[in-house]
Amino acid sequence: MGVINVSPESFHAGSVYHGDEAVLKAALGMVEAGAVLIDVGARSSAPYLETGISESEETERLVRAVGMLAAKLPVPVSADTSRPAVARAALQAGARVVNDVSALAEPALGRAVVEHDAGLVVGASAARRVGADAARPARAEGGLSEMGRVEAPIITVRGILERALAAARTEGVPEERIVLDPGIGFFRDAGVPWHVWDVAVLAGLPALAGLGRPLCVGVSRKSFVGAITGREDPAARLPGSLAATAAAVLGGAALIRTHDVAETLDAVRVAERVRRAAP
Repeated sequence: MGVINVSPESFHAGSVYHGDEAVLKAALGMVEAGAVLIDVGARSSAPYLETGISESEETERLVRAVGMLAAKLPVPVSADTSRPAVARAALQAGARVVNDVSALAEPALGRAVVEHDAGLVVGASAARRVGADAARPARAEGGLSEMGRVEAPIITVRGILERALAAARTEGVPEERIVLDPGIGFFRDAGVPWHVWDVAVLAGLPALAGLGRPLCVGVSRKSFVGAITGREDPAARLPGSLAATAAAVLGGAALIRTHDVAETLDAVRVAERVRRAAP
């Protein structure tokens, strides 16, 4: 799943393309490199940045890019948005998938997907945690216990995705059109350092298999990679991202969202071979 951003405020400047020609060239290059889906974002969803823009501005940006790409690409286009009105406009412009990082916080987005016979990627969101969550981390003197640090993140994410999956079903989204995303990078205030959380979720991916839907995982150039490697600049995080991608595939990921399609596909192929060879 190749990433095209038309949002100047995105955390990785290298993923932002300006003008129709640059957007199309980048998308065609990703398809040639092996992408089977192009995900277009018009508003940064990084939880640690001030990236708010109006619904109308997001719609204008997204519809322009999606409409142009949908008419020219040989693969489907995905619209990265959590706003129902924006999603509906993008679907009308030709998007075939909506990538929602909010865990379906607004059920109307699910209805828009149904109306257009589209697919839905549902991402886990920290905003969808519930106060009485049974996955509340175990605490010990001085902070979280080791068990809490390892187990709580994936238990919490599973609970969020279970509720989001139920909400999608309630809105009538066909089961076979739903993909789940554990929301790596979206939990910044969860009682443990965000990079500890993200690593725990990545390591715990097999625990999500019981949800019965394919997993989409996005680790490309994210902050936890920078925290582990000491690379503050997202432009320097490709090697760490490829290692995290391999871990995601070994953990059961079916779809990888990436800024770097050609390099990531190599990592995926090697990891898939190892996964198939495992006892």
